[in-house]
Amino acid sequence: MFNSKQFEDLAKKLYTSLPTSLQNFETEIQQKFKEILESAFTRMDLVTRDEFDVQIKVLSRTREKIEALQMQVNALLAEKEGKLP
Repeated sequence: MFNSKQFEDLAKKLYTSLPTSLQNFETEIQQKFKEILESAFTRMDLVTRDEFDVQIKVLSRTREKIEALQMQVNALLAEKEGKLP
């Protein structure tokens, strides 16, 4: 879903926003930021754009099939109504 590099970059940006006195713990702080971010994004249950696009295509094909089936049902119902006395 997300690669480790993205979390590292975001952790570094958060680190640089810290006061200078706290930046002495650079490695530990960046690692904690990375862990917190990974945990938060994992709980959000997000999908990648590629996964989203695939699901859009699947939904579109499914909708087309349902519409075709609905037309068949309508035709059969119309045929049945025409045969009733």
